[in-house]
Amino acid sequence: MATAQECQEAFEKLTARLSDLDPGDRDAFFSGRSFSCQVPDLDVTFVTRFGPQGADPVHLAAPGDPRADVRLTASSDTVVELADNVSAFPRAWISGKVKVQASMRDLLRLRKLL
Repeated sequence: MATAQECQEAFEKLTARLSDLDPGDRDAFFSGRSFSCQVPDLDVTFVTRFGPQGADPVHLAAPGDPRADVRLTASSDTVVELADNVSAFPRAWISGKVKVQASMRDLLRLRKLL
């Protein structure tokens, strides 16, 4: 089982990939959208928000924080695996290792990137 620190670093790596998109595309797709990564086996949730400059720093969600626009849920080991091998995301999603909750619009945008 991965640690909370390893999961936070993995989520930072995943959001950095989105931050590396062309600024115009990133702004059109994700500006103002919040992302979270819930890790049930560690009982932690990490969040960030995308703005014109990319992703804000990833931090632990505080009690009472609003739900993120795009929410990933996965075990600690899966989060680390996805950060190391983003091409594994579709397979993990289909097999149920990763749960994604978002609006249809956000899901279609993410699908274009995977």
